[in-house]
Amino acid sequence: MFSRKTHLAVAVAAACSFNQALAADSQAVQLDAQTVIGSADSDQPDSYKAAPSSAATKLELTPRQTPQSVSTITGAQIDDFQLNSINDVLKFTPGITVEEIETDRTYFTSRGFDITNFQFDGVGIPFSSGNQDGAVDIAPFERIEVLRGANGLMSGSGNPSATVNFVRKRPTLEPQARVDLTAGSWDKRRIQTDVSGALTDEGNIRGRAVYAHENKNSYLDRYSREKHVFYGVLEADLSADTLFSIGYSLDKNNANSPMWGALPLFDSVGNPTHLSRSTSTAADWSWWNNQEERTFTELTHRFANDWQAKGSVSYVKKQSDSELFYVFGTPDAVSGEGLFGYPSQYSADIHQWIVDASIGGPFSLAGREHELVLGANWYKSEVEELSRYIPGVFVAVPSDDIYNGAFPKPAVWGSSNGGEYEDKQKSLYSAARFSLTDQLSFIAGARSIELKTEGFSYGQDRTRKDDTILPYAGLVYDLTEHYSVYASYTEIFNPQKEEGSSLKRLDPIQGENYEVGIKGELLDDRLNVSAAVFKTKQSNVAESVGFDLVSGKQIYDGVDYLSEGYELEVSGEVLPGLQVMGGYTYVDIQNADHSHGRTYAPKHMLRASTVYRIPQMPQLKVGANLSWQDDIYRAVTLPDGSAGRIEQDDYALVGLMAAYDIDPNWSISANLNNLTDEKYLSSLYWEQGFYAAPRNASMTVSWKY
Repeated sequence: MFSRKTHLAVAVAAACSFNQALAADSQAVQLDAQTVIGSADSDQPDSYKAAPSSAATKLELTPRQTPQSVSTITGAQIDDFQLNSINDVLKFTPGITVEEIETDRTYFTSRGFDITNFQFDGVGIPFSSGNQDGAVDIAPFERIEVLRGANGLMSGSGNPSATVNFVRKRPTLEPQARVDLTAGSWDKRRIQTDVSGALTDEGNIRGRAVYAHENKNSYLDRYSREKHVFYGVLEADLSADTLFSIGYSLDKNNANSPMWGALPLFDSVGNPTHLSRSTSTAADWSWWNNQEERTFTELTHRFANDWQAKGSVSYVKKQSDSELFYVFGTPDAVSGEGLFGYPSQYSADIHQWIVDASIGGPFSLAGREHELVLGANWYKSEVEELSRYIPGVFVAVPSDDIYNGAFPKPAVWGSSNGGEYEDKQKSLYSAARFSLTDQLSFIAGARSIELKTEGFSYGQDRTRKDDTILPYAGLVYDLTEHYSVYASYTEIFNPQKEEGSSLKRLDPIQGENYEVGIKGELLDDRLNVSAAVFKTKQSNVAESVGFDLVSGKQIYDGVDYLSEGYELEVSGEVLPGLQVMGGYTYVDIQNADHSHGRTYAPKHMLRASTVYRIPQMPQLKVGANLSWQDDIYRAVTLPDGSAGRIEQDDYALVGLMAAYDIDPNWSISANLNNLTDEKYLSSLYWEQGFYAAPRNASMTVSWKY
């Protein structure tokens, strides 16, 4: 008879074979940003408390030991609220705004500025384009951690917004398996499987495979999307102190009738257009396929003196193919006419290599023990993109054809343009945590960076070279057994992907970031609390000034900003069975003339979620979440040259959940989103926008072993 381990090995092998079949049918592209890393506590499966992370300094530090604001969306919270995409996760994260400018393209901001670095297990590079295409699925990841503030030491660019780190699921020694089946509004259907365990009797080789498939329609006219996700990883103990890992992931998104651009939000005299929530400007023939493949290997060795050496190599392949329809112009206040259509074919291929090596551990100096890490990082990113247009590029379109998707598919594409360029970065980094006294620790580090770009894009030479050294410094002082105060400083050097009117990249952002705060570990370390005050000065930050019809790109100009604010956060267990995670953020962004800057970013924002496992009925969990932000607006110029303004009033979104464990293997859960059916614009990042989803619900049946 087969053993349980043999069954598991067959399951993992079958999942890997299935993935190869999927990979043969490839398409599409995706993401990058900034976060933090760690591993789940199997003894506390319901916990919302953050685990130690190395995202800030490459040193494994608890949130209290880290001299910056850190948030974690744990696996428990992901399961409780059915957070299936990175957009879902970051909408739950304190201080983060998800700017869904289109159905399949998103910008993320923190403290009012774009997040441009996503890490995977602590290693990453900036976005190739400044935004995420598609909807990155969370199935392969154990949790998501976000380090707010500048993180040039570990990310390669001192972006003062945030660093998002995706923590991958890893193989387990004991066999385990799980299947989740979900059905929801707009014909949503999702299946997710996760199988893990030892592949040998000795347990020295372990594997894990994850697969998810989702298919759903939308509240938006004509729009639908299908996702295929696979993740497989193997770990092998080469010796008692040496671990080798190899893994592969595929995230594939196929969208029908997606929006490129969005809805006109004001008419010729500045009045809101007041379109319905279901309105879309997508043509019925349009489509957008995005695919991302990641292959990674890691080798970790622990020395007898508690030092550790780690090296990783990652290869990322992103593909995007589409036929899209963009709408621009300002509708006449009386007739509704005055809009123009701009169809285009677009494809992109991105290949990235990322290599990271580090060594670190404790050392003694002046009678005290300290920690040190030294490392090097190298990456190369190659981009090829091609756009094709109709003769004349764009045409006037009757408003009826705009909103019913009836614009005919072009029979001829008259011209084309594109680009082919390569980015390279080399960096060396070091960080040390000095224990100055029993209560006071000093963290210091620096990263030297050399960046090179070669090639062209839409007829413009992109050749550029930048280099700098980014210092990092932080102090943490333990006031009591439970509370610490901290201060940190980081310089900002952030190369930009955005292009100016000449279609050349803007020069890097430069500036400084300061943060001071207090953190606490309460209730026998089950609860984290924190408060922070921050200040950031930046020069030459990209700000959108319009759309270029020839290249089909947004055009930007460099702006100087001063931003100040504060944050409050709590995460963990406040009472037996009661988990909470949430925070309040205030940020004031000023232009160089001290006027209100980045008015599309909320000044006040609250994120909160809580789940309670009923003591009298421990198989039942109930929970709720709240997301609130104050009013935002964007100044616009009307056709007659006068000033106008698009506004979105403050709004609150409420969600509910409940889950019931039928027995040790079976459970059922339900989620309700936007309980009050709030109608609101998903973003004012651009002058166009569309309305977010109305009230919706889903139900999930889960089996686990």
